Amino acid sequence: MLKLRRGVRLESLGLPFRRALEAASRLGADGVEINARTEVRPAELTRTGVRQIKKFLDDARLRVCCVNFPTRHGYATIDDLDRRVEATRDAMTMAWDLGCTVLCNQIGAIPPIDAPEHSTLVQALEDIGRHGQRVGAHLAARTGNESGEALGEFIGRLSPATLFVDFDPAELMLERHDVVAAMRELAGHVIHFRARDAVRDRAAGQNIAVQLGRGSVDFPALLALLEEQGYDGFLTVQRSGGDNATAELAAELVYLGEVFSGN
Repeated sequence: MLKLRRGVRLESLGLPFRRALEAASRLGADGVEINARTEVRPAELTRTGVRQIKKFLDDARLRVCCVNFPTRHGYATIDDLDRRVEATRDAMTMAWDLGCTVLCNQIGAIPPIDAPEHSTLVQALEDIGRHGQRVGAHLAARTGNESGEALGEFIGRLSPATLFVDFDPAELMLERHDVVAAMRELAGHVIHFRARDAVRDRAAGQNIAVQLGRGSVDFPALLALLEEQGYDGFLTVQRSGGDNATAELAAELVYLGEVFSGN
């Protein structure tokens, strides 16, 4: 049976790192998402720093559910690619040091298979994937750019255990992809799930992100597909900030509990 493991993106709380951990714990989270560019940077983290952060986590009864490592460009863009790949490897090592096996990032649009950029993307991800297998943390591509079918086919062309999926239903909906169909294609590759919602704004003619439970994403269907695959990762909530962010996060965590109790 699928187990409810609730994560919170620390950035959403708008607090200093340790206070954010304490706030996440009070909200009832089991884990937290850390940003490896703005909160804990691999290049600045010493062994003493690792021990200190792990103590903070233990004190708050939390673990790191994923490390987010946003890059300006994807891995098909040749400019500064070597540095981007190296930085990604360093972030994966840091994730493992903090007790986490998931590093999330956008990989960028997948070029046509006969384009030179496609080979660039594959080679970069294979390099990152080999490092991940050595250190024990894995790169998860955040959904959105591609349909579930396109991303699933691409992952299938890579070496086993090279690339996994950070499933974001709201981002898929914002990009006008079929969310449930995407999960059918990708459920076996998902190692992190973003509990985000979206709704169609008919007046504006576009989809917009909304508070979890107030949109059109069919969460029971998505969770059922994850359960079929034996998913044991986190469901992470996030808000974009503002005065009501903490209250909204609390409501979203409650909603996740209600979805599970209803299954």
